[in-house]
Amino acid sequence: MRLATGTWPGTSDAAVNAGIAITAVTVVSVATAIIGFYGLRISRTTGDFYVASRTVRPWWNASAIGGEYLSAASFLGVAGLILVSGTNALWFPVGYTAGYLMLLLFVAAPLRRSGAYTIPDFTESRLASRTVRRVTSLVVVMVGWLYIVPQLHGAALTIHIATGLPNWVGSLAVVVVVCLTVVAGGMRSITFVQAFQYWLKLTALAVPILFILFVLAGQGTEPESAPAVNPTGAAPAGLYQNVSLLVALLFGTLGLPHVLVRFYTNPDGHSARRTTLIVLGLLSVFYLFPTAYGLVARMFAPDLARSGQPDAMVLRLPGELIGGVAGDLLSALVVAGAFAAFLSTTSGLVVSLAGVISQDVLGGSVRGFRLAAVISAVVPLGFAFMTGSLALAGSVGLVFAFTASTVCPVLLLGIWWRGLTDAGAIAGMVTGGVLCGGAMIAGALPGSGPTPPWLAQPAAWSVPAAFAVMVIVSRATSHRIPGTMPRIMTRLHTPERPLATER
Repeated sequence: MRLATGTWPGTSDAAVNAGIAITAVTVVSVATAIIGFYGLRISRTTGDFYVASRTVRPWWNASAIGGEYLSAASFLGVAGLILVSGTNALWFPVGYTAGYLMLLLFVAAPLRRSGAYTIPDFTESRLASRTVRRVTSLVVVMVGWLYIVPQLHGAALTIHIATGLPNWVGSLAVVVVVCLTVVAGGMRSITFVQAFQYWLKLTALAVPILFILFVLAGQGTEPESAPAVNPTGAAPAGLYQNVSLLVALLFGTLGLPHVLVRFYTNPDGHSARRTTLIVLGLLSVFYLFPTAYGLVARMFAPDLARSGQPDAMVLRLPGELIGGVAGDLLSALVVAGAFAAFLSTTSGLVVSLAGVISQDVLGGSVRGFRLAAVISAVVPLGFAFMTGSLALAGSVGLVFAFTASTVCPVLLLGIWWRGLTDAGAIAGMVTGGVLCGGAMIAGALPGSGPTPPWLAQPAAWSVPAAFAVMVIVSRATSHRIPGTMPRIMTRLHTPERPLATER
């Protein structure tokens, strides 16, 4: 077998491989820009920029959701974790996908019926409070920036591994391309871009791993060490960590701002539910392939787990097991898919954040949206430059925990409980944010020993605490239930007649 280190920067044929990788990234970036600029031709109104005038059909919307939801953690991190941790890491694809089932059951259709553009719009309308809107806006911006940083770290890792260029090049390239496409056409433009990028990512993972499996089967290759068990010596996760991770992924999905804003683009609640069903199918198919990468690498290339960069395993596996020109071309395809993952997720996050910042700070105009989009992308770029890359799936898992502890409770209770008040919503979001954020900071501080499980995975206690505080404070301030509550709740739960033209 041919080692990946023989084909990447620092070797005699590195220039050839770097050239192929740069070409792949360039093609993806140009295709993204062309599709984005096409969206500019049909994005003329404020509604086009914020929610694509609520005209996106289920298959298009589902593909776009798959494009933005399947981030660096899904494309690189899940496979890397399976390589290192084995079956313990399967909670990530299970949790990511099952979270959408909860989204279908509890959030998708009512949120679409709310008539809001953004999550802060919803909370202000439901609770009749500008203060709740401001707090929600702050939390949404924090969630978005926390989520963008791992995407930029993933881009830095990919570009450095594939081309040898400095890490900052990958992060900067993502921000530049995203700003161009979002500023050009807003939500309508990004819908076309992300739908294209979902299918590109699926192809970029499926083709190389299927090729690898066919080659291994044809050669009758045996595993290196009857499958490699725990190749890094890492301790397996305990029951608490697995339960807490599952809580974070299930409830965190319900509060992701860039995913929720997608349901405002559906024509009606029936379309929103159908979109979610299609997304479940698309995610289930996609996660088969990172899982296959991780299992194949554990069996046939366990040395990749000891490289110190398990997230790079997907990029290196074709060169490790195939080699030659075929390995280079397959690696370039994976690099293209990875870059598409960073672009699509970052684009969705920037659109959702731009909508919030524009409406709350810059007046809600198209010009304000464009300025907010640049701000939304540049600020996390600065954080990415100042921080080091953690394990991608693990860092995104913490973002899910933070979202599950803040945005999720106010959405679920706002949709399904008549007793929620503005004071309760604020108290719950602040409590969840402080507890989960404090645990994240404490767990990241340098110390003498490993991070305790309850700090490494805080969702098991921070999410119930946020819900409990929200309910208790709302009970204590029941006199603050807005008079508009019955009308809003009726709107949220009255089924709509599906459009006759739906496809």
